[in-house]
Amino acid sequence: RGYDYALAGAYFVTIVTRDRQCLFGEIVDGQTRLNLWGKIAQDEWQKSAQIRKEIELDTFIVMPNHIHGIIVITDAPGRATGGSPLQSGPTKRSLGAFVGGFKSAITKRIGELRGLPRTPVWQRNYYEHVVRNEGSLHRIRQYIGDNPARWEFDQENPLAMQPESADAWRRTCT
Repeated sequence: RGYDYALAGAYFVTIVTRDRQCLFGEIVDGQTRLNLWGKIAQDEWQKSAQIRKEIELDTFIVMPNHIHGIIVITDAPGRATGGSPLQSGPTKRSLGAFVGGFKSAITKRIGELRGLPRTPVWQRNYYEHVVRNEGSLHRIRQYIGDNPARWEFDQENPLAMQPESADAWRRTCT
């Protein structure tokens, strides 16, 4: 609470589709197979670093109904920190601004393909975690990389019989 998500640093985010619908593809033999909408999500994620000069992208994965990724906010020259009291929405050049722009771009592109431009794609909000050290960064990277192979235990998998806890990535990985 009260953390400034425009500060330089690494952030782990999870963004989930509305009602956890598997819109982006499927997992087959522990591998993600993206459909057209999943490829759009992957493409927009990668474009984000070109559009937003204040961020760098680290490890990420598009899953059938969510995206995990590590975003690094850098100390880009001229970055705005803080916000105007008249500004509505997230602070410019913050984690919230990145996520909002990313979600909006995908919603627009998928809406055009569906012929339903205002149909929601995403759940409201997103999960974020400030990455505070190299050990945590390593565990999160491993968790993201292993996510397709662990789909049957993923808490976002609507068919998971024994889902892992929300913070399974915090466990020490070997």
